[in-house]
Amino acid sequence: MKTINWGIIGCGDVCEVKSGPSFYKCEHSALKAVMSRNLEKAADYAKRHNVPKWYNNANDLVNDPEVDAIYIATPPASHAEMTKLALGSGKPVYVEKPMGMNYQECLEMNRSAQENNQKLWVAYYRRSLPYFLKVKELIDNKMIGEAQVVKTAFFRVPSVADMDVNQQVWRVNKEIAGGGYFYDMAPHTIDIIMFILGNIKVANGVISNIGKLYNVEDTVSASFLFESGIVGSGIWCYVSSKLEEKDQIEILGNKGTVRFSTFDFSPVELITDSGIEKFDLPKPQHIQQPMIQSIIDELNGTGKCPSTGESGALTNWVIDKIFTK
Repeated sequence: MKTINWGIIGCGDVCEVKSGPSFYKCEHSALKAVMSRNLEKAADYAKRHNVPKWYNNANDLVNDPEVDAIYIATPPASHAEMTKLALGSGKPVYVEKPMGMNYQECLEMNRSAQENNQKLWVAYYRRSLPYFLKVKELIDNKMIGEAQVVKTAFFRVPSVADMDVNQQVWRVNKEIAGGGYFYDMAPHTIDIIMFILGNIKVANGVISNIGKLYNVEDTVSASFLFESGIVGSGIWCYVSSKLEEKDQIEILGNKGTVRFSTFDFSPVELITDSGIEKFDLPKPQHIQQPMIQSIIDELNGTGKCPSTGESGALTNWVIDKIFTK
């Protein structure tokens, strides 16, 4: 079995615990090099994680002959550029979500993968986590009968940084993130409900900036129609009160309901005439590790990653439809 040597473009927060350590903790995997435009930052990350090489130029990393595959962990504005650069070097790519700034960018990224005969995966890692696989199992096994409706709700209070224009993070900078917190967080919800229930074929939305804390949306309402005929709705608010904080997805069938969360990992609830059955499946320390292992397995011909460039692009298509006036 071949050891896959990884290179990482971007050394931000996501690489500290969520993803980075997985590349040297997964079986048949090693982290060979990292890159940041700030060489000191790259060197610091490399030394703390025992990575032998570090760069401040993406070209140098993708063309390193000792690097077999590339993980792109930059903000969304550079996903398309970095993905095409890495694919063009003849190496497969695992890119953070959202896959691109819009659906058109995603199509270009997938086209580049095809033209270079390389694999492209997107970091919708919930598709590999036991918590969400349990939900899918319950739905697939008809434990609530035929699924009919899905309802999602996410309410969060603004952070201290949100309240101060001088501290605001890149996630509320449209030029870097594509939009606001919805663009950063809601794609996980949209992707996982499609993984569980099938693809969405119609999506509409209403957006608003209620809190006026920053110059992008802070509240979004959406409706969905799945290819199966299932109907869905979603509401997201990132300036709510503490009393209204919520992270909940409900899938309603003709014989019961499954209730779970996107981020909280509250116990999965199966609600039927027999009562409520709960499944406590906490998130792993390195939340992306199962997904990254599936990519390594696919590269070695022993498995398959469930989050592809095609599925990742569809999530961007849904987001574009929600934001289309």
